[in-house]
Amino acid sequence: MKLKFTTKAVILLAVVASLLSFAKFDHCYKTNWASPDVYVHACYSDLPALFGARDLIHHTWPYSSSLNAVEYPPLTGVVMWATSLVTPGGNNSYRYYFLINLLLLGFLLIGTSLIMAKLKPEFRYLLPLSPAVILSLYINWDMWAVITAVAAIYWFERKFFTKSAIALGISVATKFFPIVLLAPIVLIFIRRNQLKRALQYSAFTLATWLIINLPFILVNQSGWWRFFKLNGERSADFGSLWYSLQLLGIFSANGNLNTISLLTFLVGIAAFAVYFFGLARTPTLASCAFTIVAIFTIASKVYSPQYVLWLTPLAILAMRGAQDRKAFWIWQGSEVLYHIAVWEYLAKFSGTHFGLEPKAYAIIALIRIAATIYFVMAVSTRSRAPQMAEFLTSSVVG
Repeated sequence: MKLKFTTKAVILLAVVASLLSFAKFDHCYKTNWASPDVYVHACYSDLPALFGARDLIHHTWPYSSSLNAVEYPPLTGVVMWATSLVTPGGNNSYRYYFLINLLLLGFLLIGTSLIMAKLKPEFRYLLPLSPAVILSLYINWDMWAVITAVAAIYWFERKFFTKSAIALGISVATKFFPIVLLAPIVLIFIRRNQLKRALQYSAFTLATWLIINLPFILVNQSGWWRFFKLNGERSADFGSLWYSLQLLGIFSANGNLNTISLLTFLVGIAAFAVYFFGLARTPTLASCAFTIVAIFTIASKVYSPQYVLWLTPLAILAMRGAQDRKAFWIWQGSEVLYHIAVWEYLAKFSGTHFGLEPKAYAIIALIRIAATIYFVMAVSTRSRAPQMAEFLTSSVVG
């Protein structure tokens, strides 16, 4: 009876969060996403924006053009296209398209919350109550990748490695970021002296990704490649460490940003590996996934507000107990602050007579990054301390 009540409570919280998120986007829904309202009221969404910009309004296949293909991996493109097929035409088509995708994203939040309740029952309420999640839920299609990434972690922890690898492959074919989860997964297998299993897991993940991508590569290679091309050519963009430092006049990539970003990520991974192998016991994937994705977002050339949807479930999984709540809420507060800042910064360039100044925006972006690092350090310290204490005690007793 208790489990049923818990499940119902989680579902109810997720439904309330979905409704609150819709209320946040309601102004733009009523004004049909007119500019500069989308920035002034912080209710911009890629859902209606790309419905028109990528010609989905005419049901165009999302990878048919090398110049105007959707800038996402195949499964996201298929979702964008499939929902356009059931969208009624007419003057309200943008609103209908938004509502159809909104409904699906709401269900995905419920599903993700239920998986999280199994992985971290003591914090079952935290994902739908996270303010940054509520603010960002309907910006993009990221929840399609988030739920499969969380499912991959769930199955990994229960040692259903084939299911986990397939789920991770699906997630990577939806939004490419979950590929970085292979790093802690391989390290965990290495610490367990299971190199063969590490290779098998990686092979299943990459095979799943390839099976999904191969039809798109064979039929519309240039359209499929546009996602990778745009990311390769992208300069320092909103929210990133590099963009913020440029605004403050203390950094210039001089055309080497791809190399700088990659090296920063690799240094972060190396530092994580040193920490990882210094632990007395092998950590769970759930406990260290946040750190890897945080390193990725800090090193990346862009940080979009919806990326918090990736980070929040992993942050909750990384928490060891009530002592980490303070760090979590400080980090969430920084994400909320950044969410407001990025839209008010963009408002300055959209015809309004006010907006956030570039240097103020850069400082707030750096505060968000600092808060992310603070949270990583908080959970890492708590993770390491009891394990090292146990290791030292056993050594003395031995």
